[in-house]
Amino acid sequence: MDQEASAEMKRLEEKIDRVYDSVERTRKYMFWGLVMQLAMVLVPLIILMLAVPFILSSLSTISGLYQGL
Repeated sequence: MDQEASAEMKRLEEKIDRVYDSVERTRKYMFWGLVMQLAMVLVPLIILMLAVPFILSSLSTISGLYQGL
């Protein structure tokens, strides 16, 4: 009986270890998925913030040229 219980405990520990590994892998996938989603939103916003002043200055230059005609 004692050996059966010991074997069962060992088998359960192995299963728990496999579940833990699977959960850790899933946690990492979810973390990197969140990082990618944030990057897909924030990078274009940062680029837009940097590009808007350049675009506005170009538009004011172009409108100044048209007003001179």
